Amino acid sequence: MSFNDDEQIVTTQDSGSKPTPIIPGRVQLLSIHNNMVPLEESKLRVMLEITGGDSTNDRPGLDLVAVLDVSGSMEGEKIAKVKTAMLFMIYKLSPIDRLSVVTFEWGAKRLYPLRQITENSQKELENLINGLNANGGTNITAGLQTGLKVINDRSLSGGRSVGIMLMSDGEQNEGGDAAKVPVGNVPVHTFGFGTDQDPVVLKAIADNSIEGTFSEVQNMDNLSIAFSQCLAGLLTRVVEDLRLKVTRYEDESTIEQVIAGSYPQSKDNADGSVTVTFGGLYAKEVRKVIVDLLLPTVTQEREADVLQITYSYSFQGSPFEANPATITVRRTGKFAEQQERPEVKIEETRLRIVNVIKEARKMAEKNELRNARDKLVEAQNSLGDVDDKSNPMVEMLASELQQLSKMMESQQIYEKQGRPFALSSEISHDRQRFTTRGDQEEGPRPFATPRMDKYLEQARSFNKEPSKPPPSVDEDVQEEITANPLAPVIGAINYYLQLAIKCLQAIEKIINRGL
Repeated sequence: MSFNDDEQIVTTQDSGSKPTPIIPGRVQLLSIHNNMVPLEESKLRVMLEITGGDSTNDRPGLDLVAVLDVSGSMEGEKIAKVKTAMLFMIYKLSPIDRLSVVTFEWGAKRLYPLRQITENSQKELENLINGLNANGGTNITAGLQTGLKVINDRSLSGGRSVGIMLMSDGEQNEGGDAAKVPVGNVPVHTFGFGTDQDPVVLKAIADNSIEGTFSEVQNMDNLSIAFSQCLAGLLTRVVEDLRLKVTRYEDESTIEQVIAGSYPQSKDNADGSVTVTFGGLYAKEVRKVIVDLLLPTVTQEREADVLQITYSYSFQGSPFEANPATITVRRTGKFAEQQERPEVKIEETRLRIVNVIKEARKMAEKNELRNARDKLVEAQNSLGDVDDKSNPMVEMLASELQQLSKMMESQQIYEKQGRPFALSSEISHDRQRFTTRGDQEEGPRPFATPRMDKYLEQARSFNKEPSKPPPSVDEDVQEEITANPLAPVIGAINYYLQLAIKCLQAIEKIINRGL
């Protein structure tokens, strides 16, 4: 059966669904590195930051599929919490968005086709969700495959963003291994609900997706919050198919390694370049990439171009490629050893702590809980040596280590709480994207975006008063533009200013070489 019956978008005067000419500046690139390098063979660490611009009213429409576990174990309070979380999502979407609902138990069913969000469809969806009942087994594979089919069979797909949100509360006991289902380029975000979830499978599903995440929701009251955080990202996608390319300068540098979490990398030996593929990027979301260079010995002092950087993306189906940027350093014999930049040190600390969490989890899987706890405590103590202890990332890392240590008091506690927490933490850091885990909502929230912070408060209010719908995404955007009228154009202004500065620097370099 084909699912090509997706509803076409009926535009309205203020729907914001008209194609927008692509403009530069939807992301900003920043490089952080030391500018002075000795004449001898030396290593240089460059950190690149790519930040998503502001989300405005020109966002692409979202095609979202909610894949929901309605097996027998979901009966009672669990299914009630799912209904509340789904109603929050339904109320947030706007007429340029479409939503489909898939449920699974022994098998899977497309309960609601991909339909445009209107007043009528919202009422239909509300009635449908309120009528959900729990029964049967847990066939995650069938649910995932059906959700993917809804996305892949669409008749209208050009210029639209997509996402699947899959929630399950138990171990798969029907239909094969969902971790082996290929998902292609569709972002799949998974949610482990309750204390009997299968976090290994749910994280594996998310790992198979280029930018998917896994959130663990053991506290049933937090499902609406977890859904809201994911939705806040999906509704603020500023670019699609983001790629970063770094290229060495022949005879001036060699790229030793590129550190970019779990994002795919491709190397071109012909030109000595490495390309990192990120997928989509949310508004104000940041991707940090470390590039380690080896610079050869030189015999005289001079300026040296050591790295070329460019990035590309698409927006509403239109491609864009930025003009190349160049990293230039001064090779000098009068070199005083430089300390690593503070921003780079913090990122190095984050990467080190993430490796500790992964190692501790592997120990716990072997019943080596004492060694795992010792490793976590040692890492937590090491944060006391960090120069900027008040940095939000350092505070968050300390909080994660402390929480995970408590979850390794016994093997039973680890398997119920520690394992899902650690796996959610790992994918969050590997993707540099927020996931819900533990009691994180009360503390520092690195990787969370401003819209996620806003939706956190809205979801909390909705949990208390489900009869009072939250503001729609269109109302959120209008509030942000009113607060910052320049938001829709500031990215383009910054881009052209940076381009002008680069042109002036290039002219200055030509003049200096002529002299």
